[in-house]
Amino acid sequence: MECVIGVVGRDFAVVAADTSAVQSILVHKTDEDKVMVLDSHKLMGASGEPGDRVQFTEFIQKNLHLYQFRNNIPLSTAATANFTRGELATALRKNPYHVNILLAGYDSDVGASLYYIDYIATFHKIEKGAFGYGSYFCLSLMDKLYRPDMSVEEAVDLVDKCIKEIRLRLVVAPQNFIIKIVDKEGAREYARRAYTDSPPEAATSEAATVAA
Repeated sequence: MECVIGVVGRDFAVVAADTSAVQSILVHKTDEDKVMVLDSHKLMGASGEPGDRVQFTEFIQKNLHLYQFRNNIPLSTAATANFTRGELATALRKNPYHVNILLAGYDSDVGASLYYIDYIATFHKIEKGAFGYGSYFCLSLMDKLYRPDMSVEEAVDLVDKCIKEIRLRLVVAPQNFIIKIVDKEGAREYARRAYTDSPPEAATSEAATVAA
């Protein structure tokens, strides 16, 4: 029941993902970070088989570091996306990685960008996207509410609406989410969204009752 969400705004990109590590009917942990910081200005949100996801994202991250070490210059976001797609396409004919990726980055010459890469190496540059069961609910919300000139606050609010819809509609919804952002200042964690049993208005009502 994994969910990965990506949105490009005015001069930034946001990637969010659930933090559940699940196998069959078991939840092993609820603090798994599925949005990897590849380098100072790139994020990779991934979903799929846990072993493939961890191994492949670390493989891409270390290769980016190696390229920068050898050449004294980092790969652009577009070059990173093409490299990632190429590695998935090569593996597809040998030992496939069952991993779906939203790759976000910021380049000084082109600004923020977001790339969709699935496990069969389908590759697209997009402005908004989602993977996992949550995408069934998120994509329609994004179609209705997304604007290319959104501010950071508006983009995060859209992600929060997607998270709320996932929790409301998905039969086995993830509890917690992590939101990361990349812009000219770099890639970093922006916020976490933890599940609470009582909504804020219910908690306020209970507190008022106790006070009375």
